[in-house]
Parts: sequence; C-alpha cells; structure tokens
Amino acid sequence: MQKILVIAPSWVGDCMLMQPLLHRLQQRYPGALIDVLAPPWTEKLLRHMPEVHDVIINPFPHGDFGFSARRRLGMQLRDAQYDKAIVLPNSWKSALVPFFASIPVRTGYIGEMRYGLLNDARKLNKRQLPLMVERFVHLAEAPRGETSLPFSPPQLKVDETQRRQALAKFGLTLDKRVAVFCPGAEYGPAKRWPAHYYAELAQMLRAQGYAVWLIGSPKDKEVADKIVAMGNESCHNLCGVTDLDEAIALLSCADLVVSNDSGLMHIAAALDRPLLAIFGSSSPQFTPPLSDKAQVLKLDLPCSPCFKRECPLGHFNCMIKLTPKEVARHIHIAQRDKP
Repeated sequence: MQKILVIAPSWVGDCMLMQPLLHRLQQRYPGALIDVLAPPWTEKLLRHMPEVHDVIINPFPHGDFGFSARRRLGMQLRDAQYDKAIVLPNSWKSALVPFFASIPVRTGYIGEMRYGLLNDARKLNKRQLPLMVERFVHLAEAPRGETSLPFSPPQLKVDETQRRQALAKFGLTLDKRVAVFCPGAEYGPAKRWPAHYYAELAQMLRAQGYAVWLIGSPKDKEVADKIVAMGNESCHNLCGVTDLDEAIALLSCADLVVSNDSGLMHIAAALDRPLLAIFGSSSPQFTPPLSDKAQVLKLDLPCSPCFKRECPLGHFNCMIKLTPKEVARHIHIAQRDKP
C-alpha cells in the first residue's frame, strides 16, 4: 500500500483545484493513503474530500522561511515512511519538508533551483497545460507520461445534517430562494467587483423574492457591511461569522451564487451550485470555475487580465464597466439550468 504526502498550496481556491490530483492518485495507486500538508485555514475544506486520509497542519505563515523548523518537521515525518511526495507550490522552501522526511520519490515542477530537493523534477509546459488544475493532475502521472484528460472536476458533498445545523446556528431558513454573494477576494482589490454594484444587484434579487446572504472571511466584513448599508438591511451578513465548514454548508443551500474569482467561487463550483463568476484582473483561462452550472462574466479589455493586486492604470474598467444590469441579465440563464 502506497503512502503519499501532498504539499498543498496556500490558497483555499488552489486547494479546491488540487482535488482532481488526489483523485488521480487514487486511480493510479488503489488503496493508497494520501496525507496533505496544508495551512490551518484549509483544513476543514480538505476534510470534506474523501480522497484525503489525514491533514497535517503546515505551521509556517505565508512567506516564512523557517529552515530549522521545516527540518524538524521533516524529520518528525520520517516515521510515517511515505513512499512518495508531491510538492505543488513552486518555492524552494516548500520542498524542504519532504526532503528532510527522506521520502524516496519527491515530485514537483522545476523552480527556484530545487534540483537537490526534488528527485523527480518536471519541466512545466505551460502551453500544453494551460489550466492550474491540469498542471496539478500532471504531477500524478509517471515521469514523461501523458496527462490523463479529461480529469474528474472538483466535487464536494454536504450531508443534510451539516446543512440543518448551519442553518439553525445562524437563524436562516429556506422559505425563499437563496442568493449567496461572495464579495471578497484574498489576493487584492483588483479582483473584487465594487460593493455598490453588489448592493444594487442585491436590491434587484430581493425584489424578485430572493433572500440574500453574504459569505466571506473576517477581511470581507467591511465590504459586506457597505453592501448592507446601501439599502440592504434585510440581507444576512455572515462574513467573518462562519468558519469554512459552515460556509461550505450554507453555500450548498444556494439557488444562485455571485462571486468574485476567489476560493469560495471554486467551492461553489465544486458544490455544483448555479454560479455567476466575475473576473477582472485574473483569467478564467488559468483558474476557471470547473462546473457546467458556472458562467464566467468578464470584459475582454486590452488591459485585462493584468494579474495585479490593484489596477495599475487607476481606472478599474474591467470591473466598473461590468454593470449590475449586465450581471443580472445572466441570472435567468443560471436558473434555467437549475434542477
């Protein structure tokens, strides 16, 4: 029986896009135990994935080098006797733990001169593998092997008990159609549709009989408060109130999700909810929502995508020109496909 350690990315969305890799590993190594070394904020998401045997908390903050601590952690993991490690982040430091754990096969893409740390170092062909999810899945294949396409898209399941518990905890009901807004984006403001646009869309949806819930992290509470203050006092602002497990359960109740390009967007897609995914500075050619019920809304401006945290030109046209009326025009299409 194979034992495999996967070094996970730091972002929630990227962890969701990692699931097809885990599924492919299970196909290649039936009965394998797959453990994931991951940041604490992704743990509850990973425990929703049936492919994951155990989650080992990565204690190192984003950007922290911590050479000695990584060495200690790696040596502690030697007793687990892993057969293989797959390192998804491209940094040098992310390959240290598997190296010090003496894992015989250490797979990852060439980057930051990791030849000594990875003994199965792959050269990435970006043209052949344009999507992040494809790049992840390719690391499950044999060296110089072909990528197994099509891959299984990310999928999350929420049982009825989890759903009822989350609804009861926050005093929510399903007596109306539910629209969930995810107005945050961890990477930066250039990925966020304006708060006053979300507020206008919320008013349109409430007039159509929807209950509107706002879901996000504590960092998203400020923008959610603005949405509520702009004539949406009946909206339920849950930003910073739920943990990730509860957010997943509540997203599973949605009749419609409107989201920026964020981790919650990928979770909504994995839950197979009708989804309007708003892209500005980032590209759906790299990290699209992987669901037939997702619609990508974007403007093909000459300056977009720029992949910047803030608009380098100062006008923010990629989001400003995508108006609430234009977004609302797509709602009936999402609802038409709802089972």
